Amino acid sequence: MLAYLIRRLIAVIIMVLVVLLATFTVFFMLPKWAGQDIAVLFAGKATGAEQIEGIRTKLGLSDPLLVQFWDFVKGIPMGRDYANGSDVTHCPAPCFGYSFRTEAPVWETLKDALPVTGALAAGACVLWLAGGVATGVVSALRRGTIWDRAAMTTALGGVSLPVFFTGMIAMGVFVHNLGWVKIADSLSTDDSIDVWFQTLILPWIVLAFLNAAMYARLTRATMLEVLGEDYIRTARAKGLTEGVVIRKHALRSAMTPILTVFGLDLGVLMGGAVLTESTFNLPGLGLEAVRAISSKDLPVILGVTLCAALAIAVANLVVDLLYAVIDPRVRLG
Repeated sequence: MLAYLIRRLIAVIIMVLVVLLATFTVFFMLPKWAGQDIAVLFAGKATGAEQIEGIRTKLGLSDPLLVQFWDFVKGIPMGRDYANGSDVTHCPAPCFGYSFRTEAPVWETLKDALPVTGALAAGACVLWLAGGVATGVVSALRRGTIWDRAAMTTALGGVSLPVFFTGMIAMGVFVHNLGWVKIADSLSTDDSIDVWFQTLILPWIVLAFLNAAMYARLTRATMLEVLGEDYIRTARAKGLTEGVVIRKHALRSAMTPILTVFGLDLGVLMGGAVLTESTFNLPGLGLEAVRAISSKDLPVILGVTLCAALAIAVANLVVDLLYAVIDPRVRLG
């Protein structure tokens, strides 16, 4: 297991570096191909030619692309100095560069946004996993009944309705009309748990409704397939109770594909729930990405992309390790 973990960690590092190189190349080469100067994007069009040249030197934009990439990667764990003669600016580790829009370190922006995205992902994934799996299991056990048809119809509606639509409906009903929920204009770690809960409860439910619908359909299909296997009939023939057969045999086997999808969904969500955060104006990674794209803030876009790639890689690593916990056949293999 230790050797496997080491191999997977090395694979994660390589994958993140490849994603980072591809993203870095795209974001810093496309403006040149489009005839735009990155130094002008940073300084603004009103800046003089001499100042733009100084910014180009300070940011290292005249260096070859691989040199720029190496300086960027090295600056993440070690920090980096941006120098133009005697004008030196130190970017402490982890250094992702400076925002073109705010001229603040990118890590400060990411650090403020990460708790919001993390809290949104944690609450929503608990709701959608518990609700979706439970609904799917009950639908599979009561196949063809009114419950099954109602649950799958609701699930189909949940999959079909986009987040921004259900989010706007939820805000209109529960925030503006009924006044049951109060959403704060901003969130910070200094706010109380009550403020965080009041602000995130609707985004949790809206996001969970979409994903729980998909998990309910996936769980139902997987459970129906597993319940028809020979080892399930053998377990029943041995005299095991139906509850034991469902919990210890059918559900554990059915959880493997569900866990795979869950790892991918959670990793993507940790990279920023763009639609959900934009709909509810949550200052997370998704909203920061939208703002950065609108203002052509390349360092922030690069930082958010790196966070998303790292989240997906780590989520997949955790899922691979959990396979052995859920399915004994993986341990034996």
